[in-house]
Amino acid sequence: VSFPIAPVEDNKIQLLKPKEEDAGTKPKSLNKKPEVPQKMEINSFQGKTQNSLVSDEKPSTSVPVVKQEKCEEEFAFDEPPSKKIKLNACPEGKPVKNLGGNKIKEEFEMNWDIVQALSEITNVEPWVCANLIRLFQEENTIPFIARYRKELINNLEADALREVQQNLEELRTVAKKTHTMIQKLKKEGQLSSCLLKGLLNCRTLEELDHVSAPYKSGSKGTKAQRAKQLGLEPAALSLLQNPGELNLFSYIRPSTKGLANIQEVETGVQHILADIFAKDKDTLDFIRKLCQQRYVSIQSTLAKVSPKNGNEKDIDKFQLYHEFSCNIKNIQHHQILAINRGENLKILTVKVNIPDGVKNEFCWWCVNERWRPKQFLKPEFMRILRSSVEDAYKRLIYPLLCREFRSKLTSDAEKESVMMFGRNLRQLLLTSPVRGRTLMGVDPGYKHGCKLAIISPTSQILHTDVVYLHSGQGFREAEKIKRLLLQHSCSTVVIGNGTACRETEAYFADLIMKKYFAPLDVVYCIVSEAGASIYSVSPEACKEMPDLDPNLRSAVSIARRVQDPLAELVKIEPKHIGVGMYQHDVSQTLLKATLDSVVEECVSFVGVDINICSEILLRHIAGLNTNRAKNIIEWREKNGPFINREQLKEVKGLGPKTFQQCAGFIRFNQEYIKTFCSNKKNELGSGALLTKAGALGKKKSKLTPCALQQPNPLDQTCIHPESYNIAVRFLSLIGGNANDIGKSDMQQKVNAVIQKEGLEGIAKRLNTTVHTLQLIIDGLTQPEGYDIRTDFDKPDFKRSIVCLEDLSVGAVLTGKVENATPFGVFVDIGVGKAGLIPVRNITEAKLSKVKKRRSLGLGPGERVEVKVLNVDIPRLRITLDLIRVL
Repeated sequence: VSFPIAPVEDNKIQLLKPKEEDAGTKPKSLNKKPEVPQKMEINSFQGKTQNSLVSDEKPSTSVPVVKQEKCEEEFAFDEPPSKKIKLNACPEGKPVKNLGGNKIKEEFEMNWDIVQALSEITNVEPWVCANLIRLFQEENTIPFIARYRKELINNLEADALREVQQNLEELRTVAKKTHTMIQKLKKEGQLSSCLLKGLLNCRTLEELDHVSAPYKSGSKGTKAQRAKQLGLEPAALSLLQNPGELNLFSYIRPSTKGLANIQEVETGVQHILADIFAKDKDTLDFIRKLCQQRYVSIQSTLAKVSPKNGNEKDIDKFQLYHEFSCNIKNIQHHQILAINRGENLKILTVKVNIPDGVKNEFCWWCVNERWRPKQFLKPEFMRILRSSVEDAYKRLIYPLLCREFRSKLTSDAEKESVMMFGRNLRQLLLTSPVRGRTLMGVDPGYKHGCKLAIISPTSQILHTDVVYLHSGQGFREAEKIKRLLLQHSCSTVVIGNGTACRETEAYFADLIMKKYFAPLDVVYCIVSEAGASIYSVSPEACKEMPDLDPNLRSAVSIARRVQDPLAELVKIEPKHIGVGMYQHDVSQTLLKATLDSVVEECVSFVGVDINICSEILLRHIAGLNTNRAKNIIEWREKNGPFINREQLKEVKGLGPKTFQQCAGFIRFNQEYIKTFCSNKKNELGSGALLTKAGALGKKKSKLTPCALQQPNPLDQTCIHPESYNIAVRFLSLIGGNANDIGKSDMQQKVNAVIQKEGLEGIAKRLNTTVHTLQLIIDGLTQPEGYDIRTDFDKPDFKRSIVCLEDLSVGAVLTGKVENATPFGVFVDIGVGKAGLIPVRNITEAKLSKVKKRRSLGLGPGERVEVKVLNVDIPRLRITLDLIRVL
């Protein structure tokens, strides 16, 4: 596939240019955003979807439009489709894509505008939300958007993009379920205009559930419905509209149950009224607003469990929540998750407490304002109205509010827990690799011995063995270990943190202190072995190390986790890596989606060398999946190494869209390719090469790739192929050569031009945006083999051991963050038990300014200096204070 990149790229640049200049006008353009897509769609589909859009984008169309801004917004919207045209062979690429997108809006149209709703939930400007909806509709991946579409998303981080994506999916689910419900009610003939409006106003699944509950099949009908079936609805409406003419006695039917006497008739009317009140939007909005102003608390108490079914140990775990009460505005996420778990285990009883004042004020407002009758009410009717309002509150509204509060608190806590897990996982995956060392991995154990594996700097397995250190043979085994370390000149030992870790650590520390391994200066580090045993019996591990015993495989995995953490940890399902909180209690689909997305983001941002990386790593690159990764590896095995990014298009299953998503994250080692190409040429002689390639015509052979393809130095950078022509123009502007990428000479030339003209000046001159230009500059000036992980923390290597009893209050130690939770951060200070820095001790002043903080928090792998505040030896708890981040 060949297509002209250059002209379209320029076109994109012109489209986006006004956006850069008019950065100041952004807030003004927020309100008018919907105007633009509407106009654009009409042009592109000859008005097919005009009606849908007019109604869909209703809230903001009345705002007057500023002419000049209009064109700016329009370009921002039009921009991604221009990519579609460039990339798809079929000219109708754009309309088909967008038509599908708008159909969703048309099909599931609600009384709220999806862009506004998304913007309110996520606090992201509406124009960014609108752009994101389009970008996601065109199947762009988060890493691609975050790196190559910054000007369209106002430079948002990947985490924020993920949040927008998840909220967008939730809103669409609500819309879809609402419409399914409407169709069902239409069929059953139960759909009134009032109910339709109520359904179309729903923004959450809880609201939808509340509005549609009485109409679900299988329920024997609510009390109100049974009263309506008895014919009491006119009486209830008359009580509100026209009470003067109402005579309840005329409804009595002595032989009918429910109408036998005046009391039963009154009760029926009361049920109908209560139902009307509880489903009225204004009434519900009033009570919700009232609750926001008052002290609404959530309380948990110890359930009345008989000792035989309540496990003592479990009950103690929830000691904090046996008598617990907290304002729902102030309750912490981890407290909610703990209370929910306690309730599921039937250890705690939980209730939401709404003060009586709320009920009294609400009842007064209903009777005197909202549902005030049109005419004077007789005292007996007034009594019915009052009791209806109370009944509505107690039986229908209060339970709804409790469900809403609990459900909102739980979903927020789950999201925070999942986000926290994602942040921790990212920090762990981006741990700096330890290159160029031979490592010995140790998987400690008592009875079955410690498994050893020695791996070379290129991750090859050199030797595996089992030693029994903890069964009285430790001294004899020391000889063997020394012999292995000297034989492979290996001076770094990596110990897994599972069973027998402390004893194994003490054993090595003791030998190191005695200088037993001299002349080698041996150091060791402890690494988390979470997921190693699961991985060692997985099909992946069997394929990778077929001849090894599963126990030895885990020792290999432990060593590789230090050598290249990312490449090793992607083989394990993220939730088994063990850096989360309550991960088994939260929504598993949300957890999986978020963690997979974080892995994709990390692998993509680090990049992979296409000619040496494993299939597993390749799967996680943006835009690729299991099949595409397999096809790439098969192509590589059949045709030899890839020479440049363009060749990816020859791989089966890699269409223009996939290429666009993945190309920027795939790297090529230039030295290796140049050597390969020159060897090929020498083997065949250049004449033979050309004739062979020419004679073949369309038929491909192993020789064509090298015959026709030339290495491109830009392929080793993070610059996307769509920007190559700008990069080339920039190089000619500064007088640089593509072969000098990453050299100090290049850095000097770039700096000189920037000082002279400034970034914005150059961007204008090259007809591009500042974001794209910045990316090109980064790509050209980063040294060869640059790795974003070098800014992150390396494992802690040490030579001696401390134990819990040695700790004294006030001691200052350095440690490494092991896990972060909303209530604090667990730090490994090398005593076998992690200490906790409570969240109140982590203040902004103590966090380093140098590191770009994504959130006010620490993540796994960061090194910190801490002070011991308290040591509780019986409960094995250490409380720490954060001094600073190292």
